[in-house]
Formats: sequence, structure tokens, C-alpha cells
Amino acid sequence: MAETTPSADKSTLFSPYKMGNFNLSHRVVLAPMTRCRALNSIPNEALVEYYRQRSTAGGFLITEGTMISPTAAGFPHVPGIFTTEQIEGWKKVVDAVHKQGGVIFCQLWHVGRASHQVYQPNGAAPISSTTKAISNKWKILMPDATYNAYPQARPLAPHEIPNIVEDYRLAAVNAIKAGFDGIEIHGAHGYLLDQFMKDGINDRTDEYGGSLANRCKFLLQVVQAVAAAIGAARVGVRISPAIDHLDAMDSDPRSLGLAVIERLNKLQFELGSKLSYLHVTQPRYTAYGQTESGPHGSEEEVAKLMKTWRGAYVGTFICSGGYTRQLGVEAVAQGDADLVAYGRLFISNPDLVSRLRLNAGLNRYVRASFYTHDPVVGYTDYPSLEKGNVMSRL
Repeated sequence: MAETTPSADKSTLFSPYKMGNFNLSHRVVLAPMTRCRALNSIPNEALVEYYRQRSTAGGFLITEGTMISPTAAGFPHVPGIFTTEQIEGWKKVVDAVHKQGGVIFCQLWHVGRASHQVYQPNGAAPISSTTKAISNKWKILMPDATYNAYPQARPLAPHEIPNIVEDYRLAAVNAIKAGFDGIEIHGAHGYLLDQFMKDGINDRTDEYGGSLANRCKFLLQVVQAVAAAIGAARVGVRISPAIDHLDAMDSDPRSLGLAVIERLNKLQFELGSKLSYLHVTQPRYTAYGQTESGPHGSEEEVAKLMKTWRGAYVGTFICSGGYTRQLGVEAVAQGDADLVAYGRLFISNPDLVSRLRLNAGLNRYVRASFYTHDPVVGYTDYPSLEKGNVMSRL
């Protein structure tokens, strides 16, 4: 298999990187983020402008979570990739990014139990690995902008799982039809695939529960099916073994991460081709003092986990989770990651790559507008450097 790690000894956040077949000009990645602007689940001109603004020549973008089927939704107005109209909408987004010289992957998403009957066909219960509902610590955003409790889930029967695998495969094929350069399988953050992997959620006694091998089985079946359909080099995988978002806790996150990585490495060897990358979120949700949740363990413990997973994976490694400019610079310089994905800072700074290069000031994001449906406010109206109005350098 071709090596993806650059030969240069001193890589920086702004040095080129060859990610499989893609020649990137820098290591700053747009992380996938739910924004709720795809009215009626169809990508529109607002999305075209949003992704265009954040594109750079040789830059890498990952879309917001994109529904693989009608049962996949857990937020209002999130885009899908399972109808002709959705594919046509995404084509305009992809074309805009490609005109800027960017590379863009579509994140394939099924929320599983992190849904509500209001989002499900015929008002059915959300599907999961379990009957357990997400605790009242968490609330779901409803179509009327209120928040509600998560309902009880319906566990998928073993014979139903191949149908969901097929939904992922078809979504990947549709993404390529839309012109995407590849896809990312969302196996993180307490959503469907993570609900099977985490022993704090998965209480099954069949072949998809119990052992690490069983709990990783669903994810691996999806990766295999998608890689067979569009090629391994167009497939990225996202996991978050140590994240407890939506009650997604595991008793041994280190071993879970290594179990997934071991299986992905084996699959790559069997295919004779590397996946595009492994994307791992670390449990740190703070960026420039704007905290999203409470402490998630010591920095030393987190760093050790990430180094362990990075060292075990054979291929491109993307890290994300509250990275500042300095933390991103250090991650690449120390060899802890090949690429660094930025989320919230990219929301409020469409020209984030330029700002990070210059070590310039950053606009502060406004969390209240993260999930509104306005096509401009809090979405495409954050100023770029030449328009001024930036915060002081941090």
C-alpha cells in the first residue's frame, strides 16, 4: 500500500500533505458540524455559499452529518443523500468547493436512538442497539425550536442490520454521483454505530453485543460495504471512543479504540488499499475559552490516549476536539496527527485557514445561532479578515 505520511521531518499545520490520492496544500480541515439550514432536507444556495466561503485551494472539507435514509434524522432541516433532489442539491455545493480548488467528503450519518418519533417515518420509535433511552441530561431539538426528552428506542433485530448497511452503501454511491471526492462514516458521538460499539449503551446478547469483536461488527460491515462500492481510498471513518456525548460511555475506551483500529488495519491489508483516513475526536470541548461542556479527564490522560491510537493506526490520522491554533500546530509538529479538524472556530471564521496562518484575531462564534434555520444570520454573515470586526488575538 502506498504510504500517506510525508517524508519531511518537520511538518507544520500549513505544510502540504498527500492524503491517499488527494494532494492537500495545508493540514487545516473543516470538521463536520450540524447547522440545520437544509430546508426540507435538501441542500440549497445557503449551503453552497457556506461551504464555498470555507474552501481553499488544496483544502479539505467534511460536510455536516448527512442522513443516509428517512430514519436517520435527529435534527430539523438536516440534509440527506438518499433522494434524487438531495443529490442534485449537493452537486451545486460540491461544484462550488471544487471551483475553489478544495476537496470535499460527505459525512454519512444515522443518529439511531438520538431521534424522536416526530422525525421518524409514520411516527415510529427510533432504532438503536438497545431499548434504553438517552438520559434526561440530554435534550433533543424539536422542529418548533423547543427541546424535549429522548424517547425509548427500538433495538434492531440482527436480520434488520444488513438493511441499514445497504443504506450506508447506497448513500456512499449517491455521494459519488453528487461529485463528492469521498465519504466519512460517522461512527462517533453517540449516534447509531457508536451505540453498538459502546458497552455503556449496547446491552445485546446476540452476535452484535458483548465482546469487543461483536460490538465492532456493525461498523466494520458498513466500512466493508462502502469500500467495496466506491473504493477504500474514498472512505474515511470517524470514531470517538472516549467521548460520553449522549450517554455514549464505554468502560475501556482505550481498548475500544484499539479494537476498531486493529480491524481497520486488517481490512486495509486485505483490500490492498488504505482507507482515506481515521478521524478521532478527543474529549476536549474548549476552544479559546468558549466551553461547550464540562471537564473530560486530564490533558495528560487525553494526550496519551490519542498518541496510543495514532501510533496504532496505519494511515492518515485526523484529530479534532477543541483545538486552538497552538494546539493544532503542536499536534502536527509532534507527529500526533497528520491533519487537524476545526469545528466551531470555522463557523465564525470562514477564512480560518488564512487567520491561522497569520496568527490573526478570530471572530467569536454565537452559539445561539448554531441550529437556527436562517440562511444568512449566524451562517454566512461572519466577516472575513478584510471586513474587519475581529476579536483581539488570543
